[in-house]
Order: sequence, then C-alpha cells, then structure tokens
Amino acid sequence: MSQEVNQAVEGVGGPLAPPGADGSPSPATAGEGPAESVFSGARRALTLGVVLSVSMVAFESLGVATVLPGIADDLHGLGAYGWGLSALMLANIVGTVVAGRAADRGGPARSMAAGTLVFAAGCAVAGAAVSWPLFLLGRALQGLGVGAVMSMAYTVIGLAYPEHLRARMFALLSSAWTVPSLIGPVIAGTLSGLAGWRAVFLLMLPLIAVAAALTLPGLRRLDRPAASAAAPAGPWWRSPLAASILLTAGTALFLQALLLKNLALLIPLALAGPALAVPALRRVTPAGTLGLRAGVGAGIGLRFLLCGVYFGSEAFLPLGLQELRGVDASPAGLGLSAGAITWVAGSAWQARRDGRAQGRTGSVTLGFAVLLAGLAVMAAAVLAEAVPPLVAVAGWAVGGFGMGIAFNAATTDTLEQAPAAQQGLVSGSLQLAQTLATGLVSGIGGAAVATAHRHGATTRAGLVFTFALTAALALAGVLLSRRLRPAPAG
Repeated sequence: MSQEVNQAVEGVGGPLAPPGADGSPSPATAGEGPAESVFSGARRALTLGVVLSVSMVAFESLGVATVLPGIADDLHGLGAYGWGLSALMLANIVGTVVAGRAADRGGPARSMAAGTLVFAAGCAVAGAAVSWPLFLLGRALQGLGVGAVMSMAYTVIGLAYPEHLRARMFALLSSAWTVPSLIGPVIAGTLSGLAGWRAVFLLMLPLIAVAAALTLPGLRRLDRPAASAAAPAGPWWRSPLAASILLTAGTALFLQALLLKNLALLIPLALAGPALAVPALRRVTPAGTLGLRAGVGAGIGLRFLLCGVYFGSEAFLPLGLQELRGVDASPAGLGLSAGAITWVAGSAWQARRDGRAQGRTGSVTLGFAVLLAGLAVMAAAVLAEAVPPLVAVAGWAVGGFGMGIAFNAATTDTLEQAPAAQQGLVSGSLQLAQTLATGLVSGIGGAAVATAHRHGATTRAGLVFTFALTAALALAGVLLSRRLRPAPAG
C-alpha cells in the first residue's frame, strides 16, 4: 500500500485507535518552542475544529447504533438490518483512500471540505429517508465522509503541528471519543423518543457547520505538498485505490448475496464476492497477513478478530434489548456507553503493566478471554427471559474492559515488530482490518436475522447465530494470540 493510503486509512476506528500520521512540521511552525500549546495562537481554532470533527463522528457512530432498531422497524428494514452499519463501514474504506490521495496532490483542505460536505449530505439523506434503501444510501454517503474526515484529522497533525505537540493532539483525538461515549447513546435515545429518530441526523448538521468553520480556514493556510515527480508504479487498475474499490465491492457483493432467497443466485454471488475481495486485500496488506504469519501478519489478524467480536456483537445489543426484551432506546444505549468507557479503562490498565513482549502476548490472551466472558453475559441477558435485561449492560462493560486490554497490547506489539520502512503500511493495515471486520461481521449478523425471519423464526434465532459466531471469533483470538511473537530462533 502506498504511503498516502497508509495515512488515509489511519484513524478510522473506534476509541483509542492508534494514530499513525506523521510528517514534517510546516515552515511556519518548525522553529516554535516546546512551551507552546495546541490551543495557543492561530492553532486554537484548528485544534477545536479537528477535535469537534472527531467528536461528531463518534456521536454519530454511537447515537445511530442506539436508534437503528427503531429506524429499521419504521422503514421496514429489519430484513437487511446489518447493512445499516455495513454500508457506512465499507464506504469508509473508499473514503479514506480517496481523501488520502487527494490530500497528497492538493493539500488537506479540499479533502476535509469534501468529506465534511459529503458527511452532511449523508446525514440529510438518511434523516429524510422514506425507505430503507434510501436510508442506506445516506449511510454510504456518511461512510465516505467519515473516511475522509477521520483520515484528514490524523494527517493534519503531521502537517500543522510541530513534533513536540503531536503527542498531545493524538491524545486529544482519542479523548474526543470519551464524551460522546458517555452521552451519545443517551441523547440519541432520548431525542428519538421525544422528536423521532430523524432528529438525531438533523442534530448533526449544525455541529458539522461549526466544525467546518473552525477547521477549514486553518487548513487553507497550510502549504500544499510538493508534487511528486515519480512515475506511476503500474497501471491504474493495480493501484491502491482500485484495490480498495475491489475490496469494498467484493465484500458488499458477498453480504448482499447472503440476503438472497434463490440459492441459484446466492451461491455463485457468495463465491464471486471473496474472489474479488481476497486478491485486493492481499495487495493492500503486508506479506503474510492472509496466512496469519507469526508476528505482524498475526497481529493484523488479531485486530480483525478483536473488532469482529466487539463491534460485531455490539451492533446487535440495542436491537436485542429493544426487539426481544422491550427496553427503550435510551437504556438500551447504556451498553454502548459502558463498553466504550471500560475500553478506555482496560487500555489504561494494560498501559500501566506494559513491559516485555511475552507479557503483552499474555495480555492479548487475557483480553480475548475477558471479552468472551462479557459477551457470554451480554448474550444471556439479551436472549434469556430469566435474566434481567439490563444485566447486558454489565456484561458489555466486562467485554469492553477485555477489549481495551487486548487492543492496546496487540497494537503496541504489532507496530513494534514492523520494519521502519513499513510502519505506515502496517498501521494502515491494522485500521483496514478493523473497518473490514466491523462491516463484514455486522453484515453476516444482519443476514442471519433476515434469514431467521424468512423461515418463520424470530430475531432471537438470528442473534443466537450472531453471538455464537462472535464467540467463535473470540476463541480463535485466544489461540491466535500465541502467534503474536514468532518463536525464538534456535
């Protein structure tokens, strides 16, 4: 994967996604001293705008997940529920790549402006949608915008801030998920109950306008990157952009095939999807990734498994509580808040005990085990009438703590093993694995719910399959964690 794609893909994920943007300070900032703050002088508006941009993405992510069951019910979309998340995540892949390449050619201002505009358009389309397909179109537009906004948020740090301020900005962007994690699901659930789910999307529009007004003027003052004189490495159809589009299209084709009733169509299309996606994935990840080679390849595989378990399960927590247990949207969203908060706590706990590589491997195993335990408690509370439904919130708090432990340890160890010349490639591949896992597992779970309904079963049957799938992924993670470090030679 080229360097611009590595930077574009970086930072797409959830809380504490490891930043990888880098670059030289601009001439205007290179000589400034270490006493300077990210909020001082001309940077104040830019810092506030970038942090607000990340916060609005976090709020949208957690808020829409909370009210998505009600939207699907209102727009008759339960039969394709998984696409409510997969459409955004898959479009996200293309958005990050396109924005990264455009930023390298003309600077980040145009990419951020375009991403913000597309994200706003997606919110407007989704909020005004009168059918599920139109809503999914809005979600796809949101995904394109989110990919551009998040990739530019991290890229801008390397361009607009001197080296001694970058760590502070990375920390601010991580913390920008904290407040939305606390209040996003509750606000979205309450707003949906009082004014309808469309208000959740309309609320985003003024936030987007404020973020753009703060961010774009500062970005326009940055120097444009020097044009590269290097010749293209090959034909356009072998470029990272083409590979990202093929990966997205192949994954989308596979997920859509799972929703078909006709087996004569389902089987060939389900095979054609991976036939497109797998070669494209191989071209944009380090050698050994698909074979889970011990070391970096296994580390990227662990990121895929972690995010498949966590986000693939979490996507169906509000649906299960609302559809099966009769819980309102606001309390159903508490599970999302609990998981996000304990993710931060688990990450902080792991950071304090971080040490030898062997210790990190043990932490990844422990984190997967704790995540699996939390998933079991959450699933029992969603599926079993005998268990109080809000026990699911406590279960997902346990799961979030395990996610924080494993995510932090696996990411740190994987990046430490990456050769200096491949830091960007490995960092971008980790984020790509996260985005792909979230979209893929959520889509498979949505297909399971749709299949259950098609055969006269209930949502419960589809969720049993989904939670069993994510539990199997967690068990696979426990076993694969041993490969995070290659066996010592000799």
